Amino acid sequence: MLLKACLNGARSPESHRGLPVTAEQLVADAKAAVAAGAGALHIHPRDGDGGESLRGTDVAHAVEATRAAGVPVGVTTGAWVVPDVGERLETIRDWTVLPDFASVNFHEDGALQIAELLIERGIGVEAGVWTAASAVEFVSSHVAASCLRVLIEPMATETPSALATVRAIEAVVGDLGVPLLLHGFQTTVWTMLEEAGRCGYDTRIGLEDTLALPDGSPGSGNAELVRVARSRLRDVHS
Repeated sequence: MLLKACLNGARSPESHRGLPVTAEQLVADAKAAVAAGAGALHIHPRDGDGGESLRGTDVAHAVEATRAAGVPVGVTTGAWVVPDVGERLETIRDWTVLPDFASVNFHEDGALQIAELLIERGIGVEAGVWTAASAVEFVSSHVAASCLRVLIEPMATETPSALATVRAIEAVVGDLGVPLLLHGFQTTVWTMLEEAGRCGYDTRIGLEDTLALPDGSPGSGNAELVRVARSRLRDVHS
């Protein structure tokens, strides 16, 4: 079972004192997260001002830094970073240091084109599906069976609603034969992590998804979140 660490996400550097933004922060944080039990890393590259970026130089710096931790590294292709589809495609074409994988949100404009380009460039695609409707759109595409994994990402803030979304997405993607990764966000992070453990799915944890430990107290950083997640997953299987 893969436990991926999502190190920074779209959060501002001010949101948490341990949020890694610079290459130096990323390499230290990535190594600490891997030592704590992470088997892969997901990052949102940043520019010199700390803003999210998909520019080739920024992606190269971020990927090279986190790759020093010795596990596969993935990046976002979120539409909010570069809203224009054509510009986003051109930016990805300009990447010179390639991540091992990249996430593509299938409810976003241009998702299929982005996925096709990533596959063409030899980059694994993590298909992000937030709803049953986006799962249907993904499964009906010709890239579905070629993806590295499907990310089941319920955005509901209450556990019952999040679980209902999970079940609806499972009904659509379950027969694809592609690995599934389930995770929550903010209030549902820890319940979705445990659900992933019960279902035998991959999962993830990190400051992108939560700043808090299961008891609601602030987490010190990604390494602690990963350590606690590993413990919770062991408990699920004990």
